[in-house]
Amino acid sequence: MFEQIERVPGDAILGLIEAFKKDTNPQKVDLGVGVYRDSQGNTPIMRAVKEAEARLLKNETTKTYIGSHGAPAYGNVVLPMVLGENSPVLEAGRASATQSPGGTGALRLAADFIASQLPGKDIWVSDPTWPNHLGIFPAAGIKLHKYPYVDANNRLDFDGMLSALKQIPEGDVVLLHACCHNPTGFDLSQDQWKQVLEVVRERNLLPLVDFAYQGFGEGLDEDAYGVRLLAESLDEMIITSSCSKNFGIYCERTGCLIMVAKDNEQMENVRSQIAIVARENYSNPPAHGGSIVSEILTSDDLIPVWRDELTEMRDRINTLRRDFVEALKPYGLDQKYACVAEQRGMFSYTGLTPEQVDRLRDEFGIYMVRSGRANVAGFSHENLPYLAKAIAAVND
Repeated sequence: MFEQIERVPGDAILGLIEAFKKDTNPQKVDLGVGVYRDSQGNTPIMRAVKEAEARLLKNETTKTYIGSHGAPAYGNVVLPMVLGENSPVLEAGRASATQSPGGTGALRLAADFIASQLPGKDIWVSDPTWPNHLGIFPAAGIKLHKYPYVDANNRLDFDGMLSALKQIPEGDVVLLHACCHNPTGFDLSQDQWKQVLEVVRERNLLPLVDFAYQGFGEGLDEDAYGVRLLAESLDEMIITSSCSKNFGIYCERTGCLIMVAKDNEQMENVRSQIAIVARENYSNPPAHGGSIVSEILTSDDLIPVWRDELTEMRDRINTLRRDFVEALKPYGLDQKYACVAEQRGMFSYTGLTPEQVDRLRDEFGIYMVRSGRANVAGFSHENLPYLAKAIAAVND
């Protein structure tokens, strides 16, 4: 039977990893894979995570299943982190947390829920968006459409976005990035979020907010502004949260699907359906990552350590953005790439063409996705002069 199966191209980013490893250029730079890196190019384990794991190793008493919704302790710390410590949504019992295998797992749960419980509803995503969005929802049988997000000058096209949202059929699902938009790095202002809310309310749209980078933009609470605004203003919404980045536990696959309903009774109805979706996907989520998060967020001595480490990572990335633009000044390119300093999160939509990206790889050993998306965490003060020189060369 397998004789009829055709080979398909591998994942583009994973392909970059292999190509980078084989490159013998001593000055090579990896700007492709979306993980945080320190100044030495490593993805370190956070100090708070190390200590939490040590405590878990000492105190853990069982390896039994944790249930389709995951560990209650995990949901109890993620919900206030996302929705706010004094959230009226939580006070009213309107939100439900389901632990998932990463933010990707939460997105798949959301997709399957929409497909089974809201049949006929299409989903609208930004153009561009995280490439996996383009696979997850159609794989669940949901028709996918795009709304504009970046214009021809590589700037946020908010007018185009808002105009498109006003044309979405009533009742459809619209996917929004809470902060640190992947792949562009362009985020909405508070005023823009308010305008989006009005359109969502007028069109009776169901917002699905992908919240993968909380704490990497402006701060834990600042990055949650749009999420909390929608949750407190609308009867229903879906949130997919990830702890992979802000706790640095990528391989532990630690995410959360948060469903917000009109009242507690409707929330329980929705929650019962999510349990079935989770059961049919993977039965139970992995426990270790959620236990790490719970241990940190319930330990008075570990919370400040974790917050300080997250601040260090965020400040490092934002500083590198500004320094990158400064490094391009001698080449007269600082204005052209000024948007990099305005963006937030790990990624930058640089505006480099596929041909320029190819030249950077082939001539300079600088690797990034052909869309021009660069992982800013791959910058360092050591490689910025080389990067600036290379980018100037492909802009000639």
